[in-house]
Amino acid sequence: MYTTVVDNTPLIKVSSAKHEANYAVNGSLMNPLEAFYASLAACAAVYAKKACKELGLPAAGIEIGCKPFAGPGGPLTLARFKTEVSFPAHFTAEQKAKILESIAHCAVKDIVANGPGIDFQVAEI
Repeated sequence: MYTTVVDNTPLIKVSSAKHEANYAVNGSLMNPLEAFYASLAACAAVYAKKACKELGLPAAGIEIGCKPFAGPGGPLTLARFKTEVSFPAHFTAEQKAKILESIAHCAVKDIVANGPGIDFQVAEI
């Protein structure tokens, strides 16, 4: 479970059993939407590292850039999310293709892509 206690500051602290994440609504830290986009970039990195491990390659030097594109509903809608990957010179075309394929299966991206089936609930306890 993830929990937060709302207060009158611009800061938001979310805790789980193992970790804590901090956000802000005043620009001093990422806001939750920015953190969501960051989680997509981080997920791409996780899958790149997993693919490199399977290929017996060091992952060092791979650069991943991610950019959200707003939909027709404005900046709070997501129409497209572009992930660009650059590799060090020693990676072969076949290795690059395997890593890109792995990144395409990022779990966070899959949840977003299949999101219409998610049942979100808000309730008082």
